[in-house]
Amino acid sequence: MKLIKNVEDAINASIIKKGNIIYTAGNAATPQILLKQLAKDKSIKNIELLSILLLGDVGNLFDREVCERITHRVIFNGPHSRAAMNDGRASYQLVHLSDIPRQLRENIQPNIVFMSVSGPDQGGNYSYGTTVEGVQAAVETAKQKKGIVIAEKNTQMPFIIGTTIHESEIDYLIETDYELPHSPVEQPDERSLKIGELITELYIHDGTTLQYGIGEVPEAVTDGIIKKGIKDLGIFTELFSDAMRRLVEAGAVTNKYLTARFSRGTIFLADGKESYDWYNYNSSVQSRPSDFTNSIINIAKQPKMTAINSAMGVDLHGNIWADSLKARMVYSGIGGQADYLRGSYLSKGGNAIIAMKSTTDKGQSKIVDLCPEGITTTAIAADPVIIVTENGAFNPKGLNLAEHAVGIAHLADDKNREKLLREIYESEEFHNPREALKDVSPKGFIAYEEL
Repeated sequence: MKLIKNVEDAINASIIKKGNIIYTAGNAATPQILLKQLAKDKSIKNIELLSILLLGDVGNLFDREVCERITHRVIFNGPHSRAAMNDGRASYQLVHLSDIPRQLRENIQPNIVFMSVSGPDQGGNYSYGTTVEGVQAAVETAKQKKGIVIAEKNTQMPFIIGTTIHESEIDYLIETDYELPHSPVEQPDERSLKIGELITELYIHDGTTLQYGIGEVPEAVTDGIIKKGIKDLGIFTELFSDAMRRLVEAGAVTNKYLTARFSRGTIFLADGKESYDWYNYNSSVQSRPSDFTNSIINIAKQPKMTAINSAMGVDLHGNIWADSLKARMVYSGIGGQADYLRGSYLSKGGNAIIAMKSTTDKGQSKIVDLCPEGITTTAIAADPVIIVTENGAFNPKGLNLAEHAVGIAHLADDKNREKLLREIYESEEFHNPREALKDVSPKGFIAYEEL
């Protein structure tokens, strides 16, 4: 390992050559100094860069001039890449989070890795910090191809136990010191509180294993769990957030029924320095690559696995989309939602849940007759996903298509519910839709008022 003082000593055209494929860490572990220099050095040309949700200051990495030199393959969109992807300057790499390591090893085969690390420990091992996902597989692949690993050692990066890289595997190391990107805690509004109450009362019990992300609904679910006094929870997740930290600190998480007494995640994102410091050498959490955390097989092994995710929309068939509103206008990415929706359903006592408000902030219904043409769905109509809005919860298990449609329509707000029910009533395409409409309380649907 060569310790460098100037980033230019590692990020230059003599090291990063034409035809190289770079894989970079993302989220809170985005190596900002390395990426800004990559964009700055105009002599670096004709390379590919794979990324997942880059956060923090990455300079002009997605400017038009830089995109002419660097081919961006974006696995999960974020604020930096969104405009570039949607005007053709960057490309969308379609892949489940669980499949990233395998595709890196077998298909994409990067030969350069950018990463952020913390450490070393007494054995000369550095932590992958707040992000593992596909980085470990990229390192292994690059080393097999006699490639290069370039790392930032950020003094503010926590040493998260679980996945480490030995100093002998790092070719260039530069010491940095800057604040990690953070995600402010979103206080739940009235609608989110109703959703959280429905989920907690109906689907979370002592011994449940949890997966959820960041936002108002996870915060509301966390409030509900603590208020209800649920115990012996487990956490098996792709994203570990401050809401989950609150559960650990409240004593609700014991991981008693998991195969090991610690929570596991592949991405860690917090609301500030205090929270990141909480992760540092904290034996209650461990980092793992995404082919472990997002393996459908591993998810299914967890007891009462309850995956709570969100979406942009659902149609009357039960198709769910979460990464875009138009076929080729990508907002985020496929990520790991499908992994957890399918894995949690296979868990004994598990549930796959999509939680979302019935309308956007502008009043547009998220419950629609048909999904947008050509849209990428993270769950299809045959996936037995429970859908929850502030109006109620719908469980499609055992129901036919017409019963699906009626139950899903009841998730909408009053105005759109009546419109959707009329469309179902007048449809000639559903089998006996009027029969499905006979019940005052549709099959599979529990209204909020019924709690």
